Amino acid sequence: MRHQLITGAKRVVLKIGSSLVASRDLGLRHDLIARLSRDIAELKTQQREIVLVSSGAIVAGIEKLGLKTYPQTIPLKQAAAAAGQSHLIHAYEKCFQETGQKVAQILLTHQDLTDRKRFLNARHTLTTLIELDVIPIINENDTVSVEEIRFGDNDTLAGQVAHLVDADLFVILSDVNGLYTEDPRQNPQAKLIPVVEEITPDIEQRAGTSRSEESRGGMVTKIQAAKDVGQFGVPTLIMNGETPDLLTQIFAGEGQGTLFLPQDRRLPSRKHWIAFTLRPKGQLVLDDGAVEALRHRGKSLLPSGILNIRGEFSSGDPVSCVDANGKEFAKGLVNLSSQSLEKIKGRKTKEVQEILGGKEYEEIIHRDNLVIL
Repeated sequence: MRHQLITGAKRVVLKIGSSLVASRDLGLRHDLIARLSRDIAELKTQQREIVLVSSGAIVAGIEKLGLKTYPQTIPLKQAAAAAGQSHLIHAYEKCFQETGQKVAQILLTHQDLTDRKRFLNARHTLTTLIELDVIPIINENDTVSVEEIRFGDNDTLAGQVAHLVDADLFVILSDVNGLYTEDPRQNPQAKLIPVVEEITPDIEQRAGTSRSEESRGGMVTKIQAAKDVGQFGVPTLIMNGETPDLLTQIFAGEGQGTLFLPQDRRLPSRKHWIAFTLRPKGQLVLDDGAVEALRHRGKSLLPSGILNIRGEFSSGDPVSCVDANGKEFAKGLVNLSSQSLEKIKGRKTKEVQEILGGKEYEEIIHRDNLVIL
């Protein structure tokens, strides 16, 4: 299974971590960028389609601007990203040019993908670049990103890109070999896990947090990204980008790393977008009957099943559905605003028109716009 999923993958999203391409003291690691560029160009000769997501702009900017410490304020981080991004893409451009491979730069924010039209526009652009035999190099647009519109880390961004381009395989290159039975930095006897069939709470607990300011993610975000893309039917491979020739070995059916298998049931693209790209703007607390109807009978959500409403949202916004104990079990696009729902929660459908007046939706969330998590 592992061999088939990796060697048979044609379209691959490859995420390169900050520590691989830059360090705070030395700036860009030109030697490693050059080696990875040669390895990726070699994969292209095997008729594989590569989409690259690269971190490192802020760290590269720290060295370029001569900053003594990692920037703590948003304006200083944005300034470092602006200085470092041009430095970073120039290094990729130069290294890939030596292999005869063309590249293109794309900068994204989370907001670019939450709007369905912009999501599809980004998909068309990336698909066209792939058809033109160009490698897209994607990074978060840190120069304009603030908390409300940022992905938070490039593991999450790369996972979204894997969905965006309908990838066959998602590869995360890091400074670790993969997922271990324990933290190998604390227990040298820890063993590498070659295949994870299902991401259970136990697997999630094995992941520690990042120990450096340069890396915003750590193993936690890598496993979460693997969990998200697995819902779309995409396997994830985490491997050590520091190891020479490992990338070519992996696609020859050799080498190490941890492969996370996808779920058997693949979510349609639009439902995956609702579940994992959109961020809920509110929360609906549902009674047991509504939970049962949504979870097991494929029904739409009606006002009678709503116990409580949290947050403020408008018609068409994404919301989270939780049971009476507060456990989230679904996400969806709501047909009415929070103000309107406050007036009709718990009411029968036939009462809605009398309360709100005019012709309103019968369903609060239609099953076509609802995703069970």
